[in-house]
Amino acid sequence: MKHLLLGDEAIAQGAIDAGLSGVYAYPGTPSTEITEFIQLHEAKRKEGDAIFCRWATNEKTAMEAALGMSYMGKRALVCMKHVGMNVCADAFMNSAITGVNGGLIVLAADDPSMHSSQNEQDSRFYGKFAMIPTFEPSNQQEAYQMTQDAFALSERLHTPVLMRVTTRMAHSRAVVETSDAAPKQNAMSLPENVQHFILLPAFAKRNYAELVAAQADFTKDAETAGHNVYTRGSNPKQAIIACGIGYNYLMENYQQEMGRSILKITQYPLPIALINQMVKDGAEEILVIEEGQPVVEELIRGLVPSTIAIKGRLNGALPRMGELSPDCVRLALGLEALPTREADNLIVSRPPALCQGCGHRDMYAALNEVAREYKSPRIFGDIGCYTLGALSPFHALHATVEMGASITMAKGAADAGQHPAIAVIGDSTFTHSGMTGLLDCVNSHANVVVVISDNLTTGMTGGQDSAGTGRLEQICYGLGVEKEHVRVVVPLPKNMEEIKQALREEIDYNGTSVVITRRECLQTLKRHLKEQKK
Repeated sequence: MKHLLLGDEAIAQGAIDAGLSGVYAYPGTPSTEITEFIQLHEAKRKEGDAIFCRWATNEKTAMEAALGMSYMGKRALVCMKHVGMNVCADAFMNSAITGVNGGLIVLAADDPSMHSSQNEQDSRFYGKFAMIPTFEPSNQQEAYQMTQDAFALSERLHTPVLMRVTTRMAHSRAVVETSDAAPKQNAMSLPENVQHFILLPAFAKRNYAELVAAQADFTKDAETAGHNVYTRGSNPKQAIIACGIGYNYLMENYQQEMGRSILKITQYPLPIALINQMVKDGAEEILVIEEGQPVVEELIRGLVPSTIAIKGRLNGALPRMGELSPDCVRLALGLEALPTREADNLIVSRPPALCQGCGHRDMYAALNEVAREYKSPRIFGDIGCYTLGALSPFHALHATVEMGASITMAKGAADAGQHPAIAVIGDSTFTHSGMTGLLDCVNSHANVVVVISDNLTTGMTGGQDSAGTGRLEQICYGLGVEKEHVRVVVPLPKNMEEIKQALREEIDYNGTSVVITRRECLQTLKRHLKEQKK
């Protein structure tokens, strides 16, 4: 059957057709659609083995739960955006040492050019760091097929597999031909060697030695499985290595008369034998086209003779930062730039803004008014829709770093003598990684006000379920915040005085307090009202 699918959807369909038993994820652009597609599939399906597909509290819990499902012999997929790899790194790195029982794929969706992220990061480094096989599809059909191949490889070599995509791959559509065969899940089966999953030093040392020994098998598979393809050109002195979606950009510009040798890389570790063949064929110059950071460009410098000129992001042949494009690849190939289209000059950037009527707006309006009453207030923000409070018209935030940092940065500022020190965090981010920071505040009686802007959903990524909905007050009580200093207000213009008074009172309190501003996200409210009418 043929379907028009996003890259994310192709991965999801590939996992379903491979007999997936569970997907574990925290929503984050550009990875969110994978889990949503599987959830939609489950909602429509009438028979067959159920796939577990609820959102996890954060990427670390997702990774650990997926490893637990793998332990039981089932196939599991864990999905996140690139910065989520930092959150789950402990479990991810150790999964390479434990190995797997059922197939386990870790999907990392990178965001070069930072369309919706706070940094650029190349998850291929994590694959190399953990010393596990890594796949990087160049198109949607490959994304579908590689997902199935990755599960098979994972079980055959008893290793987790990292799959890396980038924004354009995740969010572009193409026709994908899928299998008609009904997927069948693995039966439950316990690991043959229980000690493999017990990382006491004595066991871990033995496991690590096995992982190191397996590198030869991982490399051999990358060289022979057929995903990496070397084509000798008529002019082999000039060669090209194109990785992942970079291969597509190359093909949009490549002209047959160039005669260059081309090595397409979509599976790692690096296929050393294919690179050696490129050198043996007489390569004197190698252009490396890769989305993200110069991972391959740096690695091959230690594999090929120093007399070979290596070109790419490091020497300026391609931009050092941001996404690749067919246009910049064209220039790297020595071709003339295409003429500028008149329409390009008519596109006007539109900065993001909070929705009109959003509860975050009323929260910031009240917070700004109160903050102006103090000499030098510092407001620490977090990651979510409300991060837009740093922009016009509010300009309310003084720092935003990463998920959960608002509370602990406010604590550190308060420890240094700052007053008032205020943290703004969303409900989903609070349960993702803010709770431990609040516990630190309580334990040291930090003079901090935490504003939890609760819109009852994970709004920034499209309205997914929020782990703490309906339980935020109880969580704060359980962490030790005194009940009289957990305040709940409704962010509406008519309640402005009540909100401001609550903020003043908690700022003047010498200790840790929480103000929860609660009103449902307008987008999810519209959706819920529409569903009720059906």
